[in-house]
Parts: sequence; structure tokens; C-alpha cells
Amino acid sequence: MIHQSAFEFLQRDPVLSRVLTPEPLPPQQPRSDIYFQLVRAIAGQQLSVKAAKTIFDRFLTLFDDGYPHPAVLADMSVETLRGQGLSAQKAGYVKNVAAFALANDFATVKTQSDDDALAFMTQIKGVGEWTAQMILMFSLARADIFPAGDQGILNAMTRLYQLEETGKERRQVCVALAESWRPYRSYACFYLWHWLDNDPQLPEETT
Repeated sequence: MIHQSAFEFLQRDPVLSRVLTPEPLPPQQPRSDIYFQLVRAIAGQQLSVKAAKTIFDRFLTLFDDGYPHPAVLADMSVETLRGQGLSAQKAGYVKNVAAFALANDFATVKTQSDDDALAFMTQIKGVGEWTAQMILMFSLARADIFPAGDQGILNAMTRLYQLEETGKERRQVCVALAESWRPYRSYACFYLWHWLDNDPQLPEETT
């Protein structure tokens, strides 16, 4: 089981090991429709989980069968999309994804390397590195992604490793620390998110 392998490997980091949970985290289930996942990710950016779901559900009611077919979405006006709660910027971005899907096959992402998949997705205006990394981690279940721009991860590492650096220096230190987690950097991040979301309290040091 990859979770068990990741858990055992990551325990080699004496600091990270303090927040690893012996119970396996929920396994990531690969999702086949990368186009749909990208549209959903953009619609939900910078929103709470509840708000993102509400707006995306409203967005889906625009389509007869509840699916945002690329040809239909690409033709839809920004004003129509804004009427369902999307900002003008997000409306433009989801339309960009739809237009890209009409000209490219998102299925190719599944067989690409992590770097190639990131380059492929970030061609689309509105799909930044963080969004593409979330797709790789959560939709494609890639095991070795480190989203260095994720504030939750940076905050968790700052607290856990008692970092004093800020800004770009902090990010560089976090990237360097994460190198020891290869080839399971995604799993390290899952544990850090889990720890952060559960009002983290550092366990007592053992001697």
C-alpha cells in the first residue's frame, strides 16, 4: 500500500514524524475528467468549501444535463456566468478552459510527467501553478508534488519547523526541506494539511 510506504518513509524526518498519524489518510482517487476538475477548481478558488460548492452547483444549472460541455461553455457570455455567482475574472477563466478543451485533449495529462502536465495545464490563462498542482495531487493522485505557493503548507511548515524566515526566503527553505520527502511530497502535504486543519498542537518531545 502506497500510504503505508509513504508513512514509513516520511517517518525518517524527525520533525515531520511528530505530526504523522498512524491511521492512513483517505486515499486519493484518480478522477478521469481533468477538464471538469479544472473548471470546478477555478470556480471555487479563494472561497470556503461551502461557498465554492454553492456557486458551482448554481453554475451547473446553466447546462441542460448538468455538465459544462466545452462547446456550450465557450459560447456562453460572461454576463450569464456572473449571474450564477462567478466573478467576471473567473467567468473568463472557465471559458478559457473550455476553449482549450476544444483544441486539446486533456486525457494526455494522465500519461505526462509531472513537469510536462504542469506545463500543459498552465498554458491556459487563469490556470496557475497552484491550481495545476492541486489537479495533479487530488485528481491524478500524483505522489510527489510540492505546492510551494500554498500558504497552508508554508504556515504549517513554519510552525512545525519553527522557521524564522519570511517571504521568498521562507519559501526557499520550505522547498529545500521538502526535498527529503521525495518521492512522497504529496503525502507529506496531506499530513500537514490534516494537522493544520485540526487546530495543531505540537506533541510533546520524547527523550
